[in-house]
Amino acid sequence: METKEKRFEGTVLNGFFMLFVNLVLTLGCPALFIYGLVLIDSDYGSPVPYIVAGLIGIIITIILWCGFMMLEPNEARVITWFGKYSGTFSQAGYYWINPFYGTKKLSLRARNLDAEPIKVNDKVGNPVMIGLVLVWKLKDTYKALFEVDTQTMATSAQGQVGTDVKSIMNALEKFVRVQSDAALRQVAGQYAYDDEDGGAGELTLRSGSEDINDLLEQKLDDRLALAGIEVVEARINYLAYAPEIAAVMLRRQQASAIITAREKIVEGAVSMVKMALDKLANEDVVELDDDKKAAMVSNLLVVLCGDDSAQPVVNAGTLNH
Repeated sequence: METKEKRFEGTVLNGFFMLFVNLVLTLGCPALFIYGLVLIDSDYGSPVPYIVAGLIGIIITIILWCGFMMLEPNEARVITWFGKYSGTFSQAGYYWINPFYGTKKLSLRARNLDAEPIKVNDKVGNPVMIGLVLVWKLKDTYKALFEVDTQTMATSAQGQVGTDVKSIMNALEKFVRVQSDAALRQVAGQYAYDDEDGGAGELTLRSGSEDINDLLEQKLDDRLALAGIEVVEARINYLAYAPEIAAVMLRRQQASAIITAREKIVEGAVSMVKMALDKLANEDVVELDDDKKAAMVSNLLVVLCGDDSAQPVVNAGTLNH
């Protein structure tokens, strides 16, 4: 998106130099005015030039005192000339500019947003709780002040339009919070919660964490670019079923886990039974007909697949009995 932000090209003087000049004028102009008042009752000359020069100098000095500004690293001043945007100044230090310029300070430092989990419906309609953590910072000062109505959003309870850096940044944070909520709902509604709800091999909220986070970051970038905000990082930090279905879904997950475990157990048991039969046959330990093989397979599967430990029974007879 094209930006209208530009660097301020007006006159900017060293603040300490102008501080020295203003101190000299602050002391000199009143002294000149007082000297003119002394000349009124004397014959040394006309007092009018001294009085007029002193008054004009005092007025100019008061105006000059309003032109000082100080910027810390990662701060910026948006400068306007009677409502017209003149540029953005972001060089840290102590400076002086024309006092008739309007300036608004903005912070360019990174900020963190830990959004509370919200309830949304996933792709298949299951209600889930999902939350995110977002790191963002201001990148385009023109958009932040003039593309989004941040100053009106920063209006105080007394009805005063917010112009200080704290009010404006709080208004931007509210904008980020609302847009983050909308982007999170949009992303969560496109995917199922897990593989059991989605199709085989389909990306889900649980399994596709990196891809989901990348998509969320992209959606946030698109939404927040209007306000000149850059998304540094966006991550889903909370994901769970909504309380009303959490217990049911937990039982379903437990059942699925039990089935998967049983499949592994049966697969291993069959492999062990086959190995035992092959070993007995290859080493001529004992000859078993089909009935005895079936009985042996049945007993071994019961022992290997059972939850409880098997109780051994010693057969004192022979295989022929």
